[in-house]
Amino acid sequence: MTNVFDILEERGYIEQMTHPKEIKELFGKESVPFYIGIDPTADSLHVGHFVSLMVASHLQKCGHKPIILVGGGTATIGDPSGKTDMRKMMSREEINHNVECIRKQVEKFVSFEGENAAIIVNNADWLLDLKFIDFVREIGSLFSVNKMLAAECYKQRLETGLTFFEMSYMLMQSFDFLHLYETYGCKLQMGGNDQWSNIIGGVELIRKIGKNDSYGLTFKLLTTKEGKKMGKTEKGALWLDPQKTSPYEFYQYWRNIEDSSVETVLKMLTFLPIEKINELSTLKDEKINEAKKVAAFEITKLIHGEEEAKKAEEASNALFNGQGSLDNMPTLKLEDKNVSILDAIILANIAPSKGQARTLINQGGISLNDEKISDVNYVLSDKDFSQGFAILKKGKKVFYKLTF
Repeated sequence: MTNVFDILEERGYIEQMTHPKEIKELFGKESVPFYIGIDPTADSLHVGHFVSLMVASHLQKCGHKPIILVGGGTATIGDPSGKTDMRKMMSREEINHNVECIRKQVEKFVSFEGENAAIIVNNADWLLDLKFIDFVREIGSLFSVNKMLAAECYKQRLETGLTFFEMSYMLMQSFDFLHLYETYGCKLQMGGNDQWSNIIGGVELIRKIGKNDSYGLTFKLLTTKEGKKMGKTEKGALWLDPQKTSPYEFYQYWRNIEDSSVETVLKMLTFLPIEKINELSTLKDEKINEAKKVAAFEITKLIHGEEEAKKAEEASNALFNGQGSLDNMPTLKLEDKNVSILDAIILANIAPSKGQARTLINQGGISLNDEKISDVNYVLSDKDFSQGFAILKKGKKVFYKLTF
């Protein structure tokens, strides 16, 4: 069995580990039940979850057993990690709906059949029936408040006000690990590096009750060269649900990443062989665009399937090279072709208000059929639809086909 530790290292996933030597040895000698957690705060996963699922897939292919924990219980609190304000409280109905949507997306990455078949568990099944006094007596007594307040996940919240409700999140997540350890023999918890403090909490909880074979591992977050999380678009998060982010928009995001991110994205978000990735990563200047096209196609294929990836690729080629069909690019059907340019910009979600739409025009950021628009009072007419459609463009990368 290939030691998946070497794969994770080679592809640059690993950020921190509680016990590096022991984790490598563990992967090398047995099938390891491991878990990653996803809080169902929306009805779709986004790019922030992508790395976790790729890691789970690599581990399963090397013989290890994925446990995908969907946090129907912890979502009632909300993880304060990386947040300056308390998360919106969700109803039980909202959470249950989101859990079902997420289950379907996870199936693209891990298999629920075979010897090391993945399982999905919902921590609502054991957290919602906990008795408060018993829980704080048995679990809360093992946590130091001083140590918790020093954790990164709580530091920035102390300035704006950390509630006891939120502070209990670490205890809940730690208890999740203990429950999975005792129920399924789960020895490893993994997550993004922003989960480090919570993961340490679970590892230490299991060790405090006398067990010495619990471990934690975090992987790198996808970031830009400025250190910002990747996956933010004009419309917000880059969702894996095609109804929230179309396959074309999804493809275009990866097609337009900065040059310095190409190697990281190819290693962490595709299954291409390392030799091929190394070859693509050596490309420079204009040639690096070929590597971006490969990355965009491979990533879109993983999420939306090969057919949708081909359609997105074809639409992109039609726009940038004049080759192929425009049928699959984002399209806005207007009720009236004689719409103002400001309204067209807002309807296409290029800007949220007329004020911001005017600013874009005044800054030279809007064009129609490759002609810069300088008049904020411009109204579309027949001549703009001479091909049966018009192409509204923001900058060099955001396109919409207008029809009526």
